Amino acid sequence: MGLRQLLYRAYERRITAVLTPSAVPRHIGVILDGNRRWAKQLGAATAEGHRAGGDKILEFLGWCDELGVEVVTLFMLSTDNLVGRSPRELTDILGISEDVAARIAGTGRWHVHPVGALDLLPAATASRLKELEAGSRANTGGHVNIAIGYGGRREIADAVRSLLQSHAAQGTSIEELAEILDVEHIAEHLYTRGQPDPDLVIRTSGEQRLSGFLLWQSAHSEFSFVEALWPDFRRVDFLRALRNYAERERRYGA
Repeated sequence: MGLRQLLYRAYERRITAVLTPSAVPRHIGVILDGNRRWAKQLGAATAEGHRAGGDKILEFLGWCDELGVEVVTLFMLSTDNLVGRSPRELTDILGISEDVAARIAGTGRWHVHPVGALDLLPAATASRLKELEAGSRANTGGHVNIAIGYGGRREIADAVRSLLQSHAAQGTSIEELAEILDVEHIAEHLYTRGQPDPDLVIRTSGEQRLSGFLLWQSAHSEFSFVEALWPDFRRVDFLRALRNYAERERRYGA
């Protein structure tokens, strides 16, 4: 082990020492940005960047597991990407996403939960993700939401549609629903219903925007924008984000 690695290990231990269980977020959202740029910098094929990003996910979840994070939401493919990426790249991303989901489920530690407009995905991909979700329900650890074919506006529209259909089935009129409608009624129909909202949202690659990620759920989240490209994201980068989160005074909109 080189001197730099020894110093990083010592630094990681110092940060970890101040992260009490109460200071660790229950739910972390991650925008996995920078896979394509990482590949380009190395002169490699774009698919190699996505594969490296997939490998990083398993490493990242190991860090989360060590610290007791209960829910992780991974933004892997947006609805905009479905029309903005080439067919070849989409095929690569979907295949890698299925493989990553299978590897996560195979750890026996995480329950895989796909979130997004699965009807927009190829039928084989949607079927495989649902199969992995069902097969991982007995896993004893936390939850991993795989946001694929995901758009924040689409999620809210789907939630409202589901809410209207539910009340219509009960015979509730539009006028009656308008009288009682509150934010919690919509929250009960989101893709992440029943889960805590994200305490912390991390975006890699230096970009400072949400790109539609968890628009409803992140109303009171803290944000960490990290310069590292996702495949280069290190444990020390993660621990720094958690330390900064722990040092903030959360005001919940105040």
